[in-house]
Amino acid sequence: MTRFFSSRWGIITAGAVIGVLAPLLQRFGNPPNMGICVACFERDIAGALGLHRAAVVQYIRPEIIGFVLGALIAALIFKEFKPRTGSAPIVRFVLGVFAMIGALVFLGCPWRALLRLAGGDWNAILALLGLITGIAIGIWFLKNGYNLGRSHQAKPVVGWIMPGIMVLLLLLVIFQPAFYGFNEDGSRAGPIFFSVKGPGSLHAPLLISLAVGLIIGFLAQRTRFCTMGSIRDVILMGDTHLISGVGALLVVAFIVNLLLSQFHPGFAAQPVSHSNHLWNFLGMMLAGLAFALAGGCPGRQLFLAGEGDGDAAIFVTGMIVGAAFAHNFNLAGSPDAVVEGVLKVGGPSPYGMAAVAIGLVVCLLIGFSARE
Repeated sequence: MTRFFSSRWGIITAGAVIGVLAPLLQRFGNPPNMGICVACFERDIAGALGLHRAAVVQYIRPEIIGFVLGALIAALIFKEFKPRTGSAPIVRFVLGVFAMIGALVFLGCPWRALLRLAGGDWNAILALLGLITGIAIGIWFLKNGYNLGRSHQAKPVVGWIMPGIMVLLLLLVIFQPAFYGFNEDGSRAGPIFFSVKGPGSLHAPLLISLAVGLIIGFLAQRTRFCTMGSIRDVILMGDTHLISGVGALLVVAFIVNLLLSQFHPGFAAQPVSHSNHLWNFLGMMLAGLAFALAGGCPGRQLFLAGEGDGDAAIFVTGMIVGAAFAHNFNLAGSPDAVVEGVLKVGGPSPYGMAAVAIGLVVCLLIGFSARE
């Protein structure tokens, strides 16, 4: 089994399973073209915890919990749970913050970019080009001595912190305590918040979402599935192993969307999407650069956190805090809207544009200053 998971067929199987399950999650209730989105789901968790107050994106997403716990289960079974940590935690935190800001300017992570493309949203093409560009810049730094330091063995508690947090989140979404009671209109007066409209109110049943997360977390931990890593390996070494899994995800998700009548091609007014091409490109360029400097895409960071990697846990924490900043300070992109029959193109506010520019500068400074 270990040989299978490490083979090309193993990574293709993992990508194909994600390509089937993500559109099914959409059919079961997740937002359109958002069967799975690590960035969006972490943003919803931040909202549910009250870290931001955008009422339409607040829900503790069981898929994220499942990713970490599924990876933990796989790591324990195959004796790969190795608590470890490295260096420069504040740098990894900052990279997580700007990775999330870039992703929310585009309105999706690399996984959602692929799934949006598989659903017919051509705006994802610009985002994927931006992602590749950002990763390519990160690879230049890697080739020129960029290094945040090696990981070293840590106390077991380091590896158990993030899974423990996920168990706590699972209990919160199951029991849904109202810590401050309810307002007169029936809404919650304090955390835990749950959206009553918008993308945060759309979700598959809890057990289905959790089961999908556990399955994907298990498979991704075994196969080392990573969108950023797949592009890095092709550019750096010409290795197509990881990208074969990414290709399988895209092709299978496209086929499943066709079968479920969820394929709707076009640029304008796609669900939770904007057709501002420049900022789709630049937002994911920033995210791609941050992912490359941190060593993994947001999904891979969750899987690494599940197998005990403290550095990945810091990056995940940075992304959740970044989501809070993005919505508290009006940095996230807004989707296209049709108002009285006229298309209103969305995109980031001037504050979001400035945040992307600042993020690119900060990531470049990190890349240059962390070279040996």
